[in-house]
Amino acid sequence: MSQTAIPYLFMRGGTSRGPYLNRADLPEDLDTLAEVLLTIIGSGHPLNIDGIGGGAAVTTKVAMLSKSEDPWADIDYFFAQVSVEDRLVDFKPTCGNILSGVGPAAIEMGLIEAQDGETPVNIRAVNTGAKVAAIVQTPGGVVSYAGEAAIDGVPGTSAPVALQFMETVGGVTGAFLPTGNLVDVIDGIEVTCMDVAMPMVIATAASFGLTGYETAAELDDNRDFFARMEAVRLKAGVMMGMGDVSKSVTPKFGLVAPPTLGGTVAVRYFMPWKCHPTMAVTGAQCLASCVLTPGTVADVAIPNETPAHLVLEHASGTIDVVVDFANTTSGFEVRSAGLVRTARKIAAGEVFVPADVWHEN
Repeated sequence: MSQTAIPYLFMRGGTSRGPYLNRADLPEDLDTLAEVLLTIIGSGHPLNIDGIGGGAAVTTKVAMLSKSEDPWADIDYFFAQVSVEDRLVDFKPTCGNILSGVGPAAIEMGLIEAQDGETPVNIRAVNTGAKVAAIVQTPGGVVSYAGEAAIDGVPGTSAPVALQFMETVGGVTGAFLPTGNLVDVIDGIEVTCMDVAMPMVIATAASFGLTGYETAAELDDNRDFFARMEAVRLKAGVMMGMGDVSKSVTPKFGLVAPPTLGGTVAVRYFMPWKCHPTMAVTGAQCLASCVLTPGTVADVAIPNETPAHLVLEHASGTIDVVVDFANTTSGFEVRSAGLVRTARKIAAGEVFVPADVWHEN
């Protein structure tokens, strides 16, 4: 056999898309797994011409699912960020947008049985240990992708997928504030380093001479800004205990600015070598937590009520985040964050990799 066939679902989850695979159908060894995923995506070419990637970081993501042995969870979700051109696979982060499709995909794969009406799916994000409770619309015991929920960055409407993120603090670094400080100064730029759902380095747009309202394309074209930002990110990675992050997509970088569309704050999110066309679900939680924490660089006047409903203005519209938090004697505490996303099954079948990449015994 010249090629190995691997069953897959191809799905949009939130504002990202990619293959959803059964972990049991893949090699256990991470080095071999990385080669398989690079081949599936077609990493190494700007158009991913020899794979099913889409030539952008939001379309070169992979979800791998399995039944969970965790007593709380139904499904284990193992995420991989595959690079477009550099032939790199990062297993460190998770992705909240792709997670939006995990519940529907798990039902479609037969990993969990659908209920009539709505099906709760408890998900453990393997990469970070976060727990996420999802509610999938399943009228008649079948996943529905039709509905009136709309999210900016995706055309049309779909069935809502409700997500409640728990135990997201310190998933990568072990600390809410990995450097121990609300604000650090790196290369003359004030930043807040925070680890909630996603480790991030957050600064004001003004500190880089930006408005914070630039389009994603305008920011991507600003190579001087990216050079300065990457220098800060690399130093922050060391300060956050993450070591050399030059070949890792984490920590991510975020910019904040005063709102202009009636929201809570304007934000731009970086993946990190390009600006996200919309907003990452995990990044939205971290940015919202930064906004809610007194003394950070995101000094925004907000009502001190919990749960707090925040509206983040991103490059393609807005995203709503509901954060349950508490100000305790030991500091700010994030309990959970809720969002509503959508997902859609696009294709199903088999994806092929050459047998010399992996031949299943």
